[in-house]
Amino acid sequence: MSQAEDHPGSRRDFLYYATAGAGAVTAGAAIWPLIDQMNPSADVQALSQIFVDISGVEVGSQLTVNFLGKPVFIRRRTPEEIEAARAVELGDLMDRDSQNPNRPGTDALDQNRTLDEGGEWLVMIGVCTHLGCVPLGDGAGDFDAWFCPCHGSHYDTAGRIRRGPAPENMWIPVAEFVDESTIRLG
Repeated sequence: MSQAEDHPGSRRDFLYYATAGAGAVTAGAAIWPLIDQMNPSADVQALSQIFVDISGVEVGSQLTVNFLGKPVFIRRRTPEEIEAARAVELGDLMDRDSQNPNRPGTDALDQNRTLDEGGEWLVMIGVCTHLGCVPLGDGAGDFDAWFCPCHGSHYDTAGRIRRGPAPENMWIPVAEFVDESTIRLG
């Protein structure tokens, strides 16, 4: 009696497993180039982070930079703007979410929307959350901050929607200080 006769089907099982393994390796080799080509190109990855020099931004002024095809407002707020933003009660806000990926799951109080603890630096994607217009700044609107004239959305000094059709506060991008005069976006 041969060894194959002692274990019926063992040779057949081996052939099934070997064929399935070879098929899986072949399928993986064929599919990998299709999946790999979906990764972002080098030029897109290079733009996924930018460094912004903020050394020339004076208190009470704003710098607008282009990041991932959208304007980003970098505002160095005055003590009066910080005080006005921090005086707003959470119940007075239309959107109570901070919209800040740097502090996920936090409410829209001013300290959860600013880049620094003191509240001097506010960095936001400068797009109205209603239909994607770019709001006017430098004290525009009913709250002396940003106003979208296209449909009448008014934002306060923390970039929070206070009046108008916009459903959400202006979004905050992923950002951090690299040093005291440089912010990295992305």
